[in-house]
Amino acid sequence: MAANLEEFLLSPAVWQPQSSGAAVRLKHALGPLGVYTAGSTLLRTQWEAGGGKLPTHLIDLTAIPGLDRIAVQNGELIIGATARLNDCSSHPVVMERAPLLADAIRQIAGWSVRNQATLGGNAASRVGDAVPALLALDACLVWHDGEKQYTEHIAEWLSVQNWPGMLEWVETRDTIGLRLLTSIRIPLPDEYTTKQTRRWFAYHKAGRREAFMPSLVTAAVAAEVGEDGAFADIRITAGGGRTVPLRLTEAERLLRGRRPEAAALRQVHEAVREQYVPEPDPFATDDYRKLTLANLIAAELWKRK
Repeated sequence: MAANLEEFLLSPAVWQPQSSGAAVRLKHALGPLGVYTAGSTLLRTQWEAGGGKLPTHLIDLTAIPGLDRIAVQNGELIIGATARLNDCSSHPVVMERAPLLADAIRQIAGWSVRNQATLGGNAASRVGDAVPALLALDACLVWHDGEKQYTEHIAEWLSVQNWPGMLEWVETRDTIGLRLLTSIRIPLPDEYTTKQTRRWFAYHKAGRREAFMPSLVTAAVAAEVGEDGAFADIRITAGGGRTVPLRLTEAERLLRGRRPEAAALRQVHEAVREQYVPEPDPFATDDYRKLTLANLIAAELWKRK
């Protein structure tokens, strides 16, 4: 009985605001004592690993109407921050209009985790396996600061240096730490296919085993291919482990207007190894991860030949 009482007294209070604005205002009031939560998979993993303390207050976002919606509006695919990963990957609109994202999500953890985890949580971690796909798709993040919503391009957000981890981020008292991610917007072409180009996507994740382990490297490619087989436009992104995803701009430059032939791919392979700088991993050297990523990207591009 005493143990049960102690557990009860140590359990965090759970708040269920009914709007995004109310959630942010509650976070303002609670400060570092309150933590946003929806799926809680990342928070639980960090707590169990001893990487974070149990908060005094949990701000449950799942009661906010519409925060889990998936829809097409004004030429954009809009995915609410609390949409479950499995719901995203199996949604007909996501599978048809953003197959790259659907493929990336299917490779995150196991089915039971994806059934609880949210796209917003994966993105907010900055190193989630869906982030390279979102970056390749030129996505934007929609935030609420307690008074209004505003949009930020994901590339701009990822470019901030020395950003703290998710637990530290939500515990800060500045404006950025208090804001709430409400949705993710992915621009869609006027037509999914055109007479001049066709769209092509690829996603790869390499790890020490298939699931339930941090990835060593992740790569995503989104391209428009002309009738001659040359890349009219291409975006290549990379992440993995604790590495914040980035665009491999030199590899992109080398491929625009060219077919993925041997000479071009040798240059791309070298450019990837040069630009990709992974965060240290205790189980794999930087050189190994650079080589693995370059091989994955070159092999996928070669298939397009």
